[in-house]
Amino acid sequence: MRRVSLDGDRQLAYAEYGRSDGTPVVFLHGTPGSRLLGRLLEPAAEDLGIRVLAPDRPGYGRSSPWAERSVRDAEAFLTPVLDDAGVESAGVVAFSGGAPYALAAAATRPDRIDRIDLVAGATPPALSEATPAIQRLLGRLATTTPAALRGLFRGQAWLASRLAPSFVLAQYTDDAESVPDAAAETVKADFVEAFADSRRGAVTEFRHATTDWGIDFADVTGDVRLWHGDADANVPIADARRLETQLPNAELRALNDADHLQTLLRSVPDVLATHR
Repeated sequence: MRRVSLDGDRQLAYAEYGRSDGTPVVFLHGTPGSRLLGRLLEPAAEDLGIRVLAPDRPGYGRSSPWAERSVRDAEAFLTPVLDDAGVESAGVVAFSGGAPYALAAAATRPDRIDRIDLVAGATPPALSEATPAIQRLLGRLATTTPAALRGLFRGQAWLASRLAPSFVLAQYTDDAESVPDAAAETVKADFVEAFADSRRGAVTEFRHATTDWGIDFADVTGDVRLWHGDADANVPIADARRLETQLPNAELRALNDADHLQTLLRSVPDVLATHR
């Protein structure tokens, strides 16, 4: 794990996976999440010659909180990672709740972001017609009673650290038994690590999920590929199709019978192969 300074006081942590001399790709975890989810990319990254840079977004894992950040502030924590890693430009792979920050970075710093891949990516509220009830509740709590939501996350992390991975997997898949043991342990570790030092990152991002992202999608001029399962209950594929129409150079690839987590597990090799 490495740390970079954002503004003198705040620190941002990130991890590297894959080949240290490979093609650089930034991986953005979900909401909640941490750099540890990047472990899922390690085998394919090694095989394909990819260098994965996986940051803890502010308020997650070992990164300092930044409660007042907006979605458009994404480049302020991504470019320091690229600078620290000695990378001029990179592609971005974003899972789930990492999607808005990938799109924001691409819109504001096209000189540093080559292309982006959204894997089971979240969609803006204006394009979402069937937001799951639990996500609506979390967004409401993040806006109205953030302290209560932080307490809820503290309790969930405590339970997750003591229970089998299926406790966490149930949030992302309806078929936990199909998830390989190593991947299941990574998903559990990712969830626990997300709340290691703070719960503020998740509260901030669930609040973002209920508001306009402040992104002009016409500014996302690079290539965008959306990888989405047609059985995704967390982010319905119909919402992803609507997002596709808003982006100038986007293509959606549907994965048959894949739910939220299965989309990530099944698509990783193909996603990374496009960055070689």
